[in-house]
Parts: sequence; structure tokens; C-alpha cells
Amino acid sequence: MFDQMLKYEYLDSLTADSVKQLPVIAQNNITSHMRGKANHFRTFLRVSMTADRPVRSDYGRGRKGLEAFERDSTRWYHDPLYGWIAKNPRPDGTNYNIYKDGLQIHTTLNMKMQEYAEISMKEHLSEFLQPAFFYEKEGRPFAPFEEVDEEAVESIMNAGIMQSEYYRKLKGRDVSWDSILMKFNEPRETKVFSWNGMIDTILSPYDSIRYMKHILRSGFMAVEPWSGHVKAYIGDHTYRYFQYDHVTQGRRQVGSTVKPFLYLMAMQEKISPCKQIPLVPITFPVGDTTWTPGVDGRNSYAGQYVSLKWGLAHSHNWVSAWLFKTFYPGGIGSMITIMKKMGITSYIDPVPSMILGPSDISLEEMVGAFNTFGNQGIYVSPTYVTRIEDKYGNLISTFQPREVEAIDEETAYLMLTLLKEVVNKGTAGRLRCFYQFEGEMAGNTGTTQNQRDGWLIGITPQQSAGVWVGCEDRSAHFDELGMGSGGRMAMPIWAKFFESVYADSNLGITEEEFFDKPECFYVDLDCDEPTARPSSSDFNDF
Repeated sequence: MFDQMLKYEYLDSLTADSVKQLPVIAQNNITSHMRGKANHFRTFLRVSMTADRPVRSDYGRGRKGLEAFERDSTRWYHDPLYGWIAKNPRPDGTNYNIYKDGLQIHTTLNMKMQEYAEISMKEHLSEFLQPAFFYEKEGRPFAPFEEVDEEAVESIMNAGIMQSEYYRKLKGRDVSWDSILMKFNEPRETKVFSWNGMIDTILSPYDSIRYMKHILRSGFMAVEPWSGHVKAYIGDHTYRYFQYDHVTQGRRQVGSTVKPFLYLMAMQEKISPCKQIPLVPITFPVGDTTWTPGVDGRNSYAGQYVSLKWGLAHSHNWVSAWLFKTFYPGGIGSMITIMKKMGITSYIDPVPSMILGPSDISLEEMVGAFNTFGNQGIYVSPTYVTRIEDKYGNLISTFQPREVEAIDEETAYLMLTLLKEVVNKGTAGRLRCFYQFEGEMAGNTGTTQNQRDGWLIGITPQQSAGVWVGCEDRSAHFDELGMGSGGRMAMPIWAKFFESVYADSNLGITEEEFFDKPECFYVDLDCDEPTARPSSSDFNDF
């Protein structure tokens, strides 16, 4: 090598002779999955590609086990990436080795957008939301848990102990439970996570677990509407310490982000968005009792007429209940069918309260479903890989999204128009008044019971994206909506991401683009809001 460099005058003879005498030192740097970029995304690909054909006995008993088995079975048969290693043997019949065979996996991720998403999440959580959460819980005996007693806290903490590596080591040495608890309550030097780096401190393992229960968690995904290509994917904010994936692995209650599916059902039945209804409580029969959705004090317009458009924009539970009652009980099955056509694979409990979003659904499913509204009613499955080549560059597999015509183009655009009102005048209005976005946007916020989960699923002409924020345990949450709503917990991450994306001209994503409007589309959406108090006879419909 040095002779060639000397020949072509990259080195002089004196330098070449000197360098030849130096020993050759090889440095083998083993790459850890803890390092690098997009760790949750890479782990998701590895787990998906190396998955085996689902076997029912591996999933345990009960409904959740059955649901997981059915979900993975669906992926096995319909997603070519899932189980790719088992499905695509070499020509000699042996399986590829994802670690050693030099496979070139071309993903859909845009690393600049991934970087913007990671920065946006870290900024919001570390600089605003997490300090506010610590401040609220400081000095409380059961912190960070709420609406619990001492027995419930003990149960939560015992579960946390049994999930720890330290517990597994002690259990492996046949240490008794009582002795394990004693060791977990012994203070010792340790390191704990902080947004500014690890903190050296003295804590018992028990208190370390309790501290970590305070840390807010989050998931983020951005998708290109027409292709389904996933451009940014964050399973949680710090992979080294939080490896659970809140995009595809986690499922949490979705709150009001479920309401657009209810309104979609109504729009398909040609109910006008400007239909005026009395804003009154609605009661449903449930077995031997009844259920009436609450509104958490948001009843300043009670007794007045409001439109369905206003009801979605302001996420009012009474309007959702009135609308659902018009289809009840048949609407339960119809709404679930709509959600399934739009990519929701999680179990939806067929009860009236489904209209408030108590079902646990993944962020991946919700972003894919909302993306349908911005894609002319065509559901496209989120796609993570475009092609796989061998180490020589030979093409082995290509990947295309699964496409389903879930709703007609006109109804999709009508729903898009209603979801734009959520941004322009409703619960996501801070995107306009605070963040000053001017381009077309549509979406919906979601806040679950007791502020356990905060959501924002938003759509722009060139990108759909969703955010979830919450704690690991559902008993840990903000006290009030002022800090615990989807608008406070999740929206800022979404907004900061799009601020960065729009500012980067190299991405070609701008605020000047518009949603595609169907030819000859017209629906009167000039609704008067709200109007005079109706007479008492108007309240007798339900």
C-alpha cells in the first residue's frame, strides 16, 4: 500500500520508509444496539424480520393473548416484512442471518426528519412537561400515583420490582421474597436517569424504581400520506433506558381521537355537519343500569343548539352521545367496521362508552387510520422498508404498502374539512394562535380519563403524524386538564417537529400545499354557533 502511495507521489520516500516501521494496530469496535440513531425503529425491524410463524400456545390464555395471536397472525399473512427471514430462504434453502450476511435493508426513514422528531420530543419533555410533573408530585406520599391507596401502590411497586434485572438475579439465586424486599430497600450508590445525563446518588433500588415511575414517556410517528412511507419513528425518548416501543408495541386508551370515526359514520349516512341539536345529557341503557357521558364542567352552552361540526371541533361528549344514540345499538358494529377498514386491528369493546375512546390502540394504527382522511379515503398501511439486497447488491425483495379503499373520496374530504375546524377553532387551536401555522392542517386531540394519556394525530397535505405522551403506569398522571390534556402533553411535540420540517427547504415540505379537493364537491359548512336556548319539548328525543 505504501509503495503505491509512493509511486503516485502521495508520500515521499523518507515518510514511506518511516511509516513502514510502525506496527499495525487493529481496533475492533463492536457496535451496540444501544448506540446509533433510530434505535427503536431498528429494533422493530429486527424483531419483525426475525419473527417466527405465530403459534397460539405461545401467547398465553385470555382475551389479550388471543388478540396478540390474531394480530401477529394477520401480520404474518399480510405483511411481507414480518417473518421475512423465515419466508425468504437462500437458494440453498438455508435462512439468511440478519447479523452476519451483509443484507442491505433500505428503509423509508428520513434521517433529517427523524432528528427533528427526536429534538422536538426531548425539548418539550425535558424543558417543560417533565419539570411541571415533578413539581406537581413533590412531597406527595403516594407520588407519582393518584386515586390509589397504600395497597394499590404496593401492588404497582411489586410489579416494578419483578420486572427489574436485579430481581431476576436474586430470584435466580433462590433468594426469598422477603429477603428480596429487604435488599430492595437498602440504600446504595447508584445512577438514575435525568434529561441532563445520569445522576450519581444514593437511593435504594425501591426508591430508584419509584423515581423512574415519574418519568413521562412518549411515542411519535410520521407518515407520507400517499405512499405510507414512515419518515420518523420514535418508540420512546431515550432507548438506552426506555426500550419499550410506544409506536407499535404499546397500546393505550385513545380518548377523543376516536370521535372522528363516529362522525365519519354519520357523514356516510348523509347527516349534515350543520345539523343543529340540543346540547343536553344523553343516557344509554347498559345491562341493568344506565350510562351518561360526563363533560367535566364544560356545559356553559347547555340547553342551546349547537351543530355537529361544533361538537367535533370542541370534542363535546354530549354531541358525540347524541350522534351515537341516533344509530344505537346498530351503530356499535358499524363504527367498529369503519375502524377496522381504516387499519385498526386492536380490540374495540362493543359498548356505548367506545365513543369516548377507552379502547387500547397503538400509535401506528391511529396514524395510519387518520392518514386515510388525507389520502382521498384510501388506507395505506405504514411501510418501513422499500427493498432488501444481498451483500453483493442483488435485489432479493421489494415492498409495497397494502391499500384499501376504506371510504369514498367525497366523505374523506368532508371529514378532512371537519378536522380542519378542530385546528382552526377547536381543541387543537393552539396550532394557529400560539404556533402560528398558516398552511392547511387537520387533526384531533385526545385526553383520556384522569389525564392518563395525551394524544395529537395531525394531517397535512404532505405528512401525517401522531404523538402519544403518558407515564408507564396509568395511575401516574397530571391532576388537571390544564397540564394533562392532549393539547398540552402531545401537541407541542407535533408542532415543534413541523416547525423544523417546514424550515428545512431541502425536505420539500411546505405550508403552501393544499389537500386535494374532489371535483364538484360542495357541502354547506357555514353553521351558526351556538344558537338560542330551545324549548323544553326539544329535549324529549332521547
